[in-house]
Amino acid sequence: VQLQASGGGLVQAGGSLRLSCAASGRTFSRYSMGWFRQAIGKEREFVAIINGSGGSTYYADSVKGRFTISRDNAKNTVYLRMSTLKPEDTAVYYCAAALSYGSSHPLQYNYWGRGTQVTVSS
Repeated sequence: VQLQASGGGLVQAGGSLRLSCAASGRTFSRYSMGWFRQAIGKEREFVAIINGSGGSTYYADSVKGRFTISRDNAKNTVYLRMSTLKPEDTAVYYCAAALSYGSSHPLQYNYWGRGTQVTVSS
């Protein structure tokens, strides 16, 4: 599975962005998809995960209520809608694929895409 994230950019605090992650291959629906982020000088942290069918989601407390993960299996794409953005959301955002659902640990993810930069100005 090859993943390509896009949609990052510069936005003012309180604004919104939607990230997309396009996947190659015909087995996209078998994978749970996660979003992670990594700010400068910090470890990569979990943001959100969605299971293969799209029926189950889980969020980090820091983004709960502001971010929404979704997927379109017909388009082999997972999305992250980010609202009410804060400067502390500034990071490189990565999408990743896992064969199992429920893990927030990066080591449980089998495939990673290149990141997309999100910068939130105050």
